[in-house]
Amino acid sequence: MPITEHLIELRRHLIKICVAVLIIFLGLVGYSRELYNLLSDPLVAQLPANSTMIATDITSNFMAPIRLTVFVAAFLAMPYILYQIWSFVAPGLYKKEKKIAIPVLLSSIFLFYAGVAFSYFIVLKGVLKFFIMFAPQNVLPMTDIDSYLSFALKLFMVFGLTFEIPVVTLLLILAGIVSIQSLEEKRRYIIVGCFAVAAVVTPPDGVSMLMLAIPMWLLFELGLFLAKILIKEEPGSSLVSTDKE
Repeated sequence: MPITEHLIELRRHLIKICVAVLIIFLGLVGYSRELYNLLSDPLVAQLPANSTMIATDITSNFMAPIRLTVFVAAFLAMPYILYQIWSFVAPGLYKKEKKIAIPVLLSSIFLFYAGVAFSYFIVLKGVLKFFIMFAPQNVLPMTDIDSYLSFALKLFMVFGLTFEIPVVTLLLILAGIVSIQSLEEKRRYIIVGCFAVAAVVTPPDGVSMLMLAIPMWLLFELGLFLAKILIKEEPGSSLVSTDKE
């Protein structure tokens, strides 16, 4: 297929993705304030009795809930988005690649949702409690709604992507880029790397760093374990095959 036809096909899938996100957004936009209230509940629960959230910009009261609604729409549309990506790349895949791509695709969706849920229900509350607890006595915490939204969305994306580590580890091994043995030999360096990455991408506190670094390490071990099982079942297998469907 010529490159122009590839681009036309890609545009068609991108349009479908945008339409799906737009439809979900339009269905949710009437509840944008409720969505923001749901997001801000962990923070409001930690604030002192006489403290509240504030808006330092005249447009923040409107734009912050709308930004959150766009994120939620894309979040809910993620299975359809990944399906469209799959539909675009599937015709060029080999049989063995297609065989493993579907479980990987489904696992990626589940792990991303699990990462976001973990960050909202477990990490966010602990991080907010840590920051507010260490506030000076003469300082009354009043967080700007835009700043809090950016902080929370960054946290969600970091944990959502972090939970994809088992999939990435498995694909790297099956593709022959790395081996199980080499990863096992470098395990200590990988663990140190997990803590280093967590220290960079999380807020500057030990709680969030540990809550990201430890799951990163455990998820890496999970990917390694799954690779051992798969390669044991199919010795000498690799992701690349010469048989087209």
